[in-house]
Amino acid sequence: MSIKIYTKNDQANGNFNNGEILEKKPIGFPNDGGELKPYSNIFYWAHAWTKSTKSTIGLHPHQGFEICSFVLKGKINHYDTEQKKWIALKKGDVQIIRSGSGISHAEELMEDTEIFQIWFDPNLSNTLKNRATYDDYKNDDFKKINSKNLIVKLIKNTNSKMKMEAEGITIKEYFFRKEIDCYTIKILDNYVHSIFIIEGSIKLNNESYPKGTFFKISNINEVSFNVESDVKIFEITSPQKIKYQTYARTMI
Repeated sequence: MSIKIYTKNDQANGNFNNGEILEKKPIGFPNDGGELKPYSNIFYWAHAWTKSTKSTIGLHPHQGFEICSFVLKGKINHYDTEQKKWIALKKGDVQIIRSGSGISHAEELMEDTEIFQIWFDPNLSNTLKNRATYDDYKNDDFKKINSKNLIVKLIKNTNSKMKMEAEGITIKEYFFRKEIDCYTIKILDNYVHSIFIIEGSIKLNNESYPKGTFFKISNINEVSFNVESDVKIFEITSPQKIKYQTYARTMI
């Protein structure tokens, strides 16, 4: 049985532009600190936000990795050297940069904005040979499954518009109304479920966990929790064992 919990205090810190953009990193870079290191084919996971001012992260390069940004709140503007123009993304939208043989991009986070930026670790022996590509997906591109007190947004699965090189990735967002009380998530054999509380709080094993808490769950059949308020949860399911040599494994 494995439920590992990482509070905000366990996560690495980051910032840009003298604190105009702040970050908590459930999975940081090796020199960032924080308790959790890359696993499966998830290399990096940052929760970034602005307060009362917009701020720009200037043009910078990437290679090989798949860089995904998920707009949780507010609005961002994105520029890269393939598109050669600024593109606006709003709450619920997603972008992916398949950085391939190389690309540079810049990001502008508007005031009162929150995003995830997550790096996926594909088979670099293949992706480094490819020309970089970029796609953005609007909130309406994603299927939503509605029930009385639950909405499940299917961001990435085998049938979704979003395409990735990293193998075996499923991405969902759950919105629970507090009336649901208790909910159970099935845990897949041979997969890791990475869960982040975006809004609200839950109670697991009689302990309360607020927004910003990160869970790494595997090798159990299911996990049940109580919903203490309206709650939004973000979940990535990824394979425990990757068929190719990830970049993270070459660093060990």
